[in-house]
Amino acid sequence: MPSAISHRLSALLSLLLLTACGYQFRVEGPGPVIGGSSETAAARKGPAPRMTIVNFENHTFEPNLEQRFTQYARHEFETGGVDVVNDRARADFLLKSQIVSVSAPSLSFNQSTTFEQRVIVTVKATVTDLRQSKDVWTQHSTGASEFFLTNDLQFNRVLQNRALEQAGKQIAEDLATRFMAYLNGEGGPAASPAKSDVLPPPIKPPNGGR
Repeated sequence: MPSAISHRLSALLSLLLLTACGYQFRVEGPGPVIGGSSETAAARKGPAPRMTIVNFENHTFEPNLEQRFTQYARHEFETGGVDVVNDRARADFLLKSQIVSVSAPSLSFNQSTTFEQRVIVTVKATVTDLRQSKDVWTQHSTGASEFFLTNDLQFNRVLQNRALEQAGKQIAEDLATRFMAYLNGEGGPAASPAKSDVLPPPIKPPNGGR
């Protein structure tokens, strides 16, 4: 019995010495997969859903947002795994979206001057299953971005446009992420309104702008 214990101690000391000298031991093969094996996940993954994204409807007084927001949505849905097609006859789904509101409340100001503003954009999106000819998913999404004002009114407009772009990209990413979660069974047909709790850093004019 003592010899067996001595043998085990010797083996343990050898293992510790090898580890201290920089040797690493690795278990080969795939590790555990949450929600099932990798083979099961691969089997669940079918062809990419095909979607037609029509131009956004702009129900606000902010001009030219519809083209940019449509472009952002097409990019984010493609990045998220959707096959965006122009031919409705080839599509499984149709995305229609409306830019519902745009506001720019002041964040910091005094009696005569506003120093910082936040742009807030809200979009309503609806997805129609063309195979069933019915709406299957509706989402309200809100994007926001902040910017500092300068003494140049024309340049302030440029800064506001950049903030609108950031808000539009936030919304497009949010819609794409939530729709793919819906397809994967992680959400109901209608998701709750979304608004990012983490805003991008405020847009600052070069050299302080003042």
